[in-house]
Amino acid sequence: MTQTTDDVRRLIKAGDLPGAVRSLRPGRSPATVSLLPGRSCHVIGLAAAGLLGLPAVPYDPARTDTLVVAYDLNAHDSELLSALHGRADGQVLYEHTTCWTDPPAVPADVSGLLAQYTAAPWAQQGERSADTRPAEEIARDIVTADPAPDEGDGRTPADPDEALRAFTAAVAAGWLSGPRDPVRSPGPVRSSRFG
Repeated sequence: MTQTTDDVRRLIKAGDLPGAVRSLRPGRSPATVSLLPGRSCHVIGLAAAGLLGLPAVPYDPARTDTLVVAYDLNAHDSELLSALHGRADGQVLYEHTTCWTDPPAVPADVSGLLAQYTAAPWAQQGERSADTRPAEEIARDIVTADPAPDEGDGRTPADPDEALRAFTAAVAAGWLSGPRDPVRSPGPVRSSRFG
């Protein structure tokens, strides 16, 4: 979780990736982190605010220059998704976990992970009880976690900052100003559910 939030930090901090946001929104960076309703959105949003050193505020569709943070956009009702479809100037929509087999009605500008199934680490899962600590405390644990990436098995391709810079430069013309239209297909696999 810390790694994907750190990737967002790398993406939106003009000092770390000079071409990324500056080329998308010249001279602008988010001034706030907007929290969507729901416990998981609050946890990940408060963690993002802590990592970015920005104030966390309740989501307001008209707020400009803000990073709107969602854990899973499919967890929200159509009224909120309709508001997210519109884009206030300087608004960036981040979804921590995107279900690729059931894309949300409003796609995020940035997605941390693609998954077939998602459950927040602090939510109840099977026999494991939910973490009932306050959202602020869980977010604080995320912020203070070791940010070193997992070494993995050595077969995962590198994810260098240069690749992120190249990608953001390639999509700069329309990425944060284009429409947030639904993705009509979850991908090229006809049956995208395997489990």
